[in-house]
Amino acid sequence: MVKSQENRRLKDVNKVLWITITAVFMALNIAVSSFGIPVPGGHLYLCDVVICTAALLLDPLGAFVVGGLGAFIGDMIFYPLPMFVSLATHGLQAVVISLMVSKMKKTTSKSFFTVSLIATLTGAAIMVVGYTLGKIFVYSTFEYAMVKLPYEIAQGLLGVAGSLLLCFKGGLIKVFRRIELQDMTK
Repeated sequence: MVKSQENRRLKDVNKVLWITITAVFMALNIAVSSFGIPVPGGHLYLCDVVICTAALLLDPLGAFVVGGLGAFIGDMIFYPLPMFVSLATHGLQAVVISLMVSKMKKTTSKSFFTVSLIATLTGAAIMVVGYTLGKIFVYSTFEYAMVKLPYEIAQGLLGVAGSLLLCFKGGLIKVFRRIELQDMTK
């Protein structure tokens, strides 16, 4: 009986940890969607760095919450016109990345890096296509979407590079593996 109570408590701790980490990433996504890096002709937003990082580290549900709901809320607060495009596009982007890497998390870091690179590039392609189609729909002009296409590509590549740097060079992958191992040994 004591053992089952202990297991239940550990399970609750994991849920709290999952909710906390997901909420922190979601808050980061909302925060970084409030400003952009000005470039000639537009802005680059850092939300893709947060979305790709969360998708590499979290399960698909957590990745969707961070990517889809976080982008939706950020757009709802700061620029509501494309909020449903953001929900669908960033949500799908995050889920696909998370699904692609979820089975590879226990492998060597070199092969996991390769899978992570492929997954984040796939996610960037989803984001570029989703936002391009979304802009055609929301703004009703193909031309506007084509003018913004280079910025979408740059933002997607910034998300890929930033998330891989944070996860592999910044050590987030090691931290998350340590947390998972600690939870399994308890």
